[in-house]
Amino acid sequence: MTNPLTSTEQPIKFVQLLREEAAVEPPQVHTNAPTKETQIIAIYGKGGIGKSFTLANLSYMMAQQGKKVLLIGCDPKSDTTSLLFGGKACPTIIETSSRLKLAGQAVSISDVCFKRDGVFAMELGGPEVGRGCGGRGIIHGFETLEKLGFHDWGFDYVLLDFLGDVVCGGFGLPIARDMCQKVIVVASNDLQSLYVANNVCSAVEYFRKLGGNVGVAGMVINKDDGTGEAAAFAEKVGIPVLAAIPAHEDIRRKSASYEIIGIPGSEWGPLFEELAVNVGAAPPVRPKPQTQDELLGLFSADVVGRNVVLEPATVFDMVGRVDVVKPSLEVVYDEA
Repeated sequence: MTNPLTSTEQPIKFVQLLREEAAVEPPQVHTNAPTKETQIIAIYGKGGIGKSFTLANLSYMMAQQGKKVLLIGCDPKSDTTSLLFGGKACPTIIETSSRLKLAGQAVSISDVCFKRDGVFAMELGGPEVGRGCGGRGIIHGFETLEKLGFHDWGFDYVLLDFLGDVVCGGFGLPIARDMCQKVIVVASNDLQSLYVANNVCSAVEYFRKLGGNVGVAGMVINKDDGTGEAAAFAEKVGIPVLAAIPAHEDIRRKSASYEIIGIPGSEWGPLFEELAVNVGAAPPVRPKPQTQDELLGLFSADVVGRNVVLEPATVFDMVGRVDVVKPSLEVVYDEA
């Protein structure tokens, strides 16, 4: 009979087991085409990067290709569906359910879901500034959707529009809880949007290590001016570019006037036809997030100030004087 581990050996053995477990690489994310009947896709990006514009035109094109599509806005600004509905505000789930609850009524599908030319759309909504947590609003919104039978709805695609530069748990819900099969990031050739895209890739990788199954299907480059930083980032991270939407005055003007451009037979129709096909077919992959220095390396030094040297501050800088350091009178006892 072997002797049990001594009290000294137990913690050493435990630490060794933890290190061995941490050294094991998690299994690779599945790279086959999604097998679920409904593809649930979360789209992330920096605020103002053009997610709503991209999704309105993408969902419209998908519907014209015969797909049944549900677009859900998960941004507290509640503007995901505004372009789809010609600038009209869509009643939000949070506001509508609260109003009906006060009236003693239950919320129904027709209260919160609206459609245009085959696209179904809704907004989760969020609290007013300073009056609540946006992430908690997202969680409450999905709880309401589940009560309305979300998991039984028969769509080919459910597109979720999420704000990428808010890092609280509610906005990471699809990744953390495996609510979607794959993630798509929208970015441009600027450092801030790529920083957000990299954060999303980091979140996907983090939850993969915890046993999650969500992968990144690719990137949409919006307002592409041809400088190439976003494409270089996608290559470094190991994800494909699903489409590059040019920085064109006609697109900007039509977007500003709430006009759909992803229409078959139109000037920009082929671009969104290709994007719709790529979004559906792209498999989720496991990304390789970049470090801050690697991100900066995608840009020239004069653009991002990479040559700046960190200069430590001193006490004199803070208080305008140099204090004499006096020896401490504290008695420190050696360990027994």
